[in-house]
Parts: sequence; C-alpha cells; structure tokens
Amino acid sequence: MQDKQYSKLVTVAGWAAAGTATFLIISKLFAWFWTDSTSVLASLTDSLMDVAASLINLYAIKVALTPADEDHKFGHGKAESLAGLAQAAFISGSACLLILGGVQRIIKGNEVQAAGVGIWVMVLSIVATLALVAFQTYVVKRTGSVAIKADSLHYKSDLFMNAAVVLALVLAAQGIHSADGIFAVGVGFYIFYGAWQIGKESVDSLMDKTLSAEEEAKIIEIVFQQPGITGVHDLRTRQSGSTKFMQLHLELDDNLSLFQAHELGDKVEGKLAAAFINSDIIIHLDPVSVVKSSSRISKPASA
Repeated sequence: MQDKQYSKLVTVAGWAAAGTATFLIISKLFAWFWTDSTSVLASLTDSLMDVAASLINLYAIKVALTPADEDHKFGHGKAESLAGLAQAAFISGSACLLILGGVQRIIKGNEVQAAGVGIWVMVLSIVATLALVAFQTYVVKRTGSVAIKADSLHYKSDLFMNAAVVLALVLAAQGIHSADGIFAVGVGFYIFYGAWQIGKESVDSLMDKTLSAEEEAKIIEIVFQQPGITGVHDLRTRQSGSTKFMQLHLELDDNLSLFQAHELGDKVEGKLAAAFINSDIIIHLDPVSVVKSSSRISKPASA
C-alpha cells in the first residue's frame, strides 16, 4: 500500500472513532439521566475514555506519518505503539471506576428508572459501534496499523459491554435490581482484560518483537525461490508503525563475481519488497565457505 493510501485510511478511521465516541457519549448521557443506572453510567464512562483515547490516536497517527528526518532516521512509526500504551492506561482507569461504582450499587441498592429508554439507547450504541468496528477491521487489514488495531480491540469489547448493559436493564426492569451493579463489575473486569491485550501488543512493538512466524517463514520461502541462493542466516525482523523492517545475510557461491552477487541480492530485495509493501530491507552477501552462523537456514532439498 502506498503511503498516501495508508495515511488517508488511518486518518479517516481515527476521526470515525472520535466521532462515534462523541455520539455515544451524548446518547448514553441522556440514557443515564433518565434511568439512573450504574451499568449505563459504566458504559458512559467508557465512552468518555474512548474519546480521550481516540484523540490521542489521531495525534499519534499524525506523528507516525511524519517522514524520517535527521533525528529519526527510522521514521516515527512507534508513536502508534505509544498511543496504544496510553489507551491501555485510559481503559484501565475506566475499568476501576466501573468496578467501584458497581460494588457501591450492589451494596446500597437502587431501583433503575425508565429501563426501556436505556435499552433503546444501548441498542443504538451497539449498532453504531458495529458499524465503526467493521470499518476499523477493513482499515487494519489494509494497513496493519497498530493504533487502529488497538482502538478496534477496545470498541469490540464495547460491543460485549453494551450487550451486558442491555441485559442488566432488562433484568432490572423485571425487578432484579442487583443485576445493574453486578453487570457493571463484570464489565469492569472485562475491560481490564482488553487493556492488558492492548498494552502487551504495544510493548511488544516498542521492544522490537519479531514479525509473526508466518511472515518470517514467507520471507525464507521468497528468498529460496531465487536460484543461486545457498542459504540464509541472521534473519532479523521487527515492525514500527506500518513499516516492516528485515535484515538478513544471503549465502552465495564463492566463485560468483561481485557484480553477479550484487545482482542476486537486488533480485531478492525486489521480491521481498513486492511481497511486503512499505518495508525496509537490508541484505548482506556472504561467500558460503566462510559462514559459521548458528542461525543458519539451509536451502530445502525441494527448493
């Protein structure tokens, strides 16, 4: 994918998330005012956190799309991972508030008013969130953006949370008022789990975790598709923002000329660049007779 397409998709997705969260806040504020439901308040609190997280995402995306400069020669892609960490912190904070509010409601007890209004508003929230998640899923598939993926994970958890709130309101309307507080606590713990997932993925990116095993296997497969490659060693991969970085050593016949070896290296680099759009590739060429690396990958017999 070209940088312009990437920029357009992730920016639109960022604004879509912020706009949806703002709409949900207004709707849930109305529902909370009419119902005095703790579970609706829990959902409202989460939407407030959504807006904050989405605004952070928009700024992070803007920074991540900034071209490499003298001080950041590898680009600014890790701004997306920093945004993911900030989201995890916001989500954890909202989860604490939800759990405390739910426990208080269980202890004190309080009758939910106008549960029907709350149910309709929460159903509307589910529909709006489903539309947003569908669009975010499309953007993640096209771009691989860490920030949008983290945001999408959060909104997916919102779907379960909103469904739980609807069930709590239905039960409250039937006279089971403790359900309101119980579901608020349950939602709080579920959100904690989502925050942990987002935080873990962000830390993995910041710590330069390797690409997936499937992606590394694809790299090796592409390399050995090129005739003349005897082996590969010291493969290193990572991802920053939308850019996939890969470094590898190609093992070549000792008798090749410098020009021939360089030509083989260029062919492999071209194939990898075509398979991994928006990638940064460094290839080192080694005579096969001098290779002593413990991470050597020999050419398969069938290749």
